[in-house]
Amino acid sequence: MKPKQALLARSQPAPRGKKSPNKTKPVVAPSGVGEVRIIGGQWKRTKLRVPDLAGLRPTPDRVREALFNWLGQDLQGWRCVDAFAGTGALGFEAASRGAAQVLMVEQHPALVAQLLRTQTQLGASSVHITRGDGIAAMEQLPAASVDLFLLDPPFESTRFETALQAAARAVALAGFIYLEAPRAWAQEELAALGLARLRYLKAGAVHAHLLQRQALAAA
Repeated sequence: MKPKQALLARSQPAPRGKKSPNKTKPVVAPSGVGEVRIIGGQWKRTKLRVPDLAGLRPTPDRVREALFNWLGQDLQGWRCVDAFAGTGALGFEAASRGAAQVLMVEQHPALVAQLLRTQTQLGASSVHITRGDGIAAMEQLPAASVDLFLLDPPFESTRFETALQAAARAVALAGFIYLEAPRAWAQEELAALGLARLRYLKAGAVHAHLLQRQALAAA
């Protein structure tokens, strides 16, 4: 499924407080490899495999917990894009918490294969996985079509600003952009992109930002 097609229709949100149906049996990572756990929602405590690949750096549990506390835990009906999916820790977390559509984009073939295996094991029908460039995929999306962008580019990347520009165009008026970066982004830098910082957390080398369109954040 092409990224542009994956996020055109928005599902109707389920009533607040409704319990998630039929929890899936946790996926057990093979011994000898790293793993992270989904920390909330219907797949809580499910393990995600972390292959031993250079530069692969899953979002720490503390940071993911803070992010979904900021977002309010319940993502029923949300349209989400995990543009640099890696292990899928962010995207599967969003799907676990009720997101209606989660588009995951990843370039590395081994990671794409692992994401597809996890999707099958979980029965994650709301998740769509595509191999490709995350920024190119975001640039194909209709304007104001996404409720939540999850941006965790490789720390050595020089494309953070380009990624933010693409997300700022496609995020819904009341939507959010999560940015994980090796440094804090100043309000002035974000304002030049039409964005404002709502929340910020530093955890070790990780700088986590929750962003929104500037006009809405100032209202």
